[in-house]
Formats: sequence, structure tokens, C-alpha cells
Amino acid sequence: MKILDNGICSISSLQASGYKEGKYGVSILYHENSTAAAVYTQNKVYAAPIDITRKHLENGKISAVIINSGNANCYTKEDGMKKGLELAQLVADTLDIPVEDVATASTGVIGRQMPMDIIKPVAEESLKRLGNSRECASCAADVIRTTDLVSKECAVESALNDGTVFRVAGMCKGSGMIAPNMGTMLAFIVTDLEMDKDTLQDAIRDSVQKSFNMVVVDGDESTNDTALLMSTNDVKGAVDDNFYEALDYVCTNLAKKIAKDGEGATKLIEVVCDGADSYDDAVVVAKSVVSSSLVKTAVAGADPNWGRIISAMGYSGVDFDPDNISISIGSGDDNVVIVDKGTVTTYDDPEKLEAAENLMQKDELIIRVNLHEGSENATAYGCDLTYDYVRINAEYTT
Repeated sequence: MKILDNGICSISSLQASGYKEGKYGVSILYHENSTAAAVYTQNKVYAAPIDITRKHLENGKISAVIINSGNANCYTKEDGMKKGLELAQLVADTLDIPVEDVATASTGVIGRQMPMDIIKPVAEESLKRLGNSRECASCAADVIRTTDLVSKECAVESALNDGTVFRVAGMCKGSGMIAPNMGTMLAFIVTDLEMDKDTLQDAIRDSVQKSFNMVVVDGDESTNDTALLMSTNDVKGAVDDNFYEALDYVCTNLAKKIAKDGEGATKLIEVVCDGADSYDDAVVVAKSVVSSSLVKTAVAGADPNWGRIISAMGYSGVDFDPDNISISIGSGDDNVVIVDKGTVTTYDDPEKLEAAENLMQKDELIIRVNLHEGSENATAYGCDLTYDYVRINAEYTT
């Protein structure tokens, strides 16, 4: 697999754009007659753009996506639907495509009506800037940010088993309200490899389970989550495992960028659960540890408090023998085992404790737990919980 540096415009036939005024931004993705599928938030309260996109993707065909930031268009009732469709119609009229071929997505403050007098001119300007370049890709990824400190992009080139070269490229946003089942995150992944809608649907559903659904920033689940996968159908070939590997790489790379950019975060946490009896058990334990507020604050304070880790494992609901688990702290190639099959190693070895404390200072940390119950494993991603998280969210609308 080859890493590409042109963002979502690594797909040469895709056009992208982005434009922002103040806190309101609009990004556009355009490729006529693409195939597409998506997965959405599982929150019972969900935004108008999800209703619109679900309906427009029923036949698996799409030509454009419009994404706005600054307003979630959620809990806005009939007016929200009308305004979302008005933006879709603007795209359709400008690009001369059916409005049913336009998907919509929004991110921002919940419960406020879309200020169309501001957003519509921003959308019009964004449409004027459509193109395929590094600048277009950067703008598209940048203007959908809300509390995100950085834009998030990833693109790769790979080949099928028969040698057919294909590409997968994506962009996303997300920083807060991030929890399993996705959370205030929007992701848009594009491939040039030809696929039908059912294959795309299975691919994005499975990849999201291993990537975006393994991210926990704060445990709150959003109303607007959308992860959309579209194919421009430019490259003909029989889809094989190499495609799924490339898709998983892009989605996981983007998911880790969300975790690292968590609101107020200073450290990326990866929690690896090894030795589980089943994959589902490994997922549950890894998520339980990475979700723990006490673990997150311990990481923020560089405290290798193994008690908080084993406590989070214990209330996960997974059956295991607490007297046979192992826990280690690592960063890069360095790793310190602080619990070895039920025995705490730092009690009698102050050098190990000091080494663990030093590793906890790193900005990328791996907590590895081993249940010694089987051979399955899973990885969850998160960040530390800091004073700044409270400040950012206490002042979000004021």
C-alpha cells in the first residue's frame, strides 16, 4: 500500500471544494453517477440531513455531497428538512443533476434553525471553487471543522490480487461528542474501484465497526454521525481482500486522528485487549478501558494507575479471571509490564514504576491488557480528559 498526499482529490475524477465565512463553512464533493452507501448515528434523535441522505441513497446512486458546518440542522422539524433540501437543490441546479442525487450532512449547534441568509451564499461560493487539486482537498477537509483543531485526511493506493491498481481516499471531522456507535463525526470516503451498492454497504458497515466505532473521546453520542462511502466506478476489477485492507487502513487512520484531536486532549490513547475468548469480548473490554473517565484523567496526569484500568475491565461485563490478567504501558517501541498474570510488578521494582511514569508522559500511549482466556484481540482509541475539555464544552454556545 502506498500513502498518497493529495487528500480526497487523490481520486483524480473527483471534484472537491470548501469555503467558510466566520463559523459557517460548506464543502462539496462531486462526481456524477457514483455509487454510494452510508451508515449513520444510532441516536434516536437525529438530524434532518440524515433523513435526506437516507432517502436519496435508497437506489445507491449519488452525484454530489454538500456538508455544512456551524449548524447541525437537528431538532429543527419541518423547517430543517426544507432548508436541507434547499441546499441540496442549490447543488442540483448548479451542477445540473437531479436533487435526489445529492446527499447532505451537517455539523454544529443542535436546535437552531439554519441561517440560510449566511449559509446559502457560502454554498454558492464553494460550488464555484470545485476542482481536483491539493488546495481543493485541503479546503474541503478544513471548512467542516467545528471544535477540531486540525483537519483530517488520508489516502492510499493499492492493487487487487490481479494487479489492478485502485485508490481509497477520505476526510473526516470529529473532536467532541465521540463515543461508540460514532459521535459528532462525519466521514467521507471515496474509491475509484467499481462496486455495487450492496458491496459498498457491507464494506462501510464493517470498516466503521473496526475504526470509527472504536473511538471514545467523551462517551456522548451525537445526532449527526454519517460515514459515507462512494465509488466513482472508474477502475474495473473484482473486489478482493486488498480493497478491504485499504479501506480499513483509511478509516482507522482517520479514526485515530479524531481520537488524538479530542476536545482538550493532549494524548492519544490506544487500548489493546489481547487474549480474549471472543472478538466481541475484546471489543467490550477495550472500549470499557478507553471510555473510563478515571483512566482518562490518570493519563492526563501521567499516573500509571493500574487499579483504574482493571476496575474498568471488571465492570465491562466480560467474564475473566482477575488473578490471571496482565497490563502493560507502552509508547513506540518501549513497553513496561505493570501487572503480570495477576502480580503487580511495580511494588518491588521502583525502576519499573519510574519507567511506566516516564512512558505516561508521552503524547501517544498504548495500554495493553491481556485476559489470557483465548486468542482474540481488539483495539480502541481515545484521549485523555483534561481541564480544557470542560472549558470548551462549558462555553460551546455562549
